[in-house]
Amino acid sequence: MPTPSSNPTPKTVFVVGAGASQEANMPIGSELKKSIARVLNIKFKFGGQMISGDHRIVEALRAAAEGSDPPSRDINPFLHAGWRICDAMPQASSIDAFIDSHRGDKQIELCGKLAIVRTILEAEAKSHLFVEFLGDHQLKFDRLENTWFNSFFRLLTEACQSSDLATRLKSVTLVIFNYDRCIEHFLYYAFQNYYGMSASDVAQLLQHLEIFHPYGTVGSLPWLNQNHTIAYGATTNSNQLLKLASQIKTYTESTNESLSDVNAIRSHMKTSDKLVFLGFAFHRWNMELLLPSATVETPRMGRRVFGTAYDISDSDTNSIRTELTKGVSFVNHLQIRNDLTCSQLFREYWRDLSFV
Repeated sequence: MPTPSSNPTPKTVFVVGAGASQEANMPIGSELKKSIARVLNIKFKFGGQMISGDHRIVEALRAAAEGSDPPSRDINPFLHAGWRICDAMPQASSIDAFIDSHRGDKQIELCGKLAIVRTILEAEAKSHLFVEFLGDHQLKFDRLENTWFNSFFRLLTEACQSSDLATRLKSVTLVIFNYDRCIEHFLYYAFQNYYGMSASDVAQLLQHLEIFHPYGTVGSLPWLNQNHTIAYGATTNSNQLLKLASQIKTYTESTNESLSDVNAIRSHMKTSDKLVFLGFAFHRWNMELLLPSATVETPRMGRRVFGTAYDISDSDTNSIRTELTKGVSFVNHLQIRNDLTCSQLFREYWRDLSFV
């Protein structure tokens, strides 16, 4: 999100997956696959009446076809690519995995990315984090009281006055594997509400918090003053949808050193004092992105690793512990729990996670 801070070795790295956003009523991978299949199941009646699928994606595909070289009005190749994705979603481990399995197929890639943007924005609008702009423009914090979002905020602000917040945030890095903007959106409103800060002051404050999205996001939040902005949970037109889709990255793009932040992410992973995995599924390709083959590094004494592996089997959880022991050097405390949700992890290990 921001330009890298002056603190190159953050104290704690939080690695965040879909299971974490689920606590705010966002979809996990299996639910996202169903939504993607729904919007790409584009069918028309005789005469051109659309009977299924998403009309905004259809408009975006028409714009893409007309903007191609040479221009075309035929979107049938895209429709067939969308149907292939739709039919394969029950088999795929994730939409990311399917797109990567068909790397080089630009039609599948575009359809997949358009569907990701459309469904994630739709999910943001249905989440507990959505702010109804026709109302009082306030986040409903009571809906988030028992989630890890609230626990994370309490951790960030524990024994911390507003003048100390920048220093506290510099000791934290977030690596978010989700396409949504839940955490940034939440913190933007949380700091305003808790400290009585102005929106502009919070926007400036959050520049001290390093946030990486290895697979990109569905767009930049307006207060970040970056390109390709869209409000949390907003609706897009076809041209905007196409531009936002270009911000989504495949696995190959996310691990390309010239196109991504992969080197910075790995550096933070290697030099952190604490690693915290929240709602992360520990898929092998994501582990490789975070922790490539072991390299020589400066020993860090007392390094600690915590994480949720909720709903993962005992056998696989043990395998994950073994992988982390090999991949993360100098660990003397490892707690990966498949019986705790993200919010429960904070309650269980509050003193260990504390910045105080």
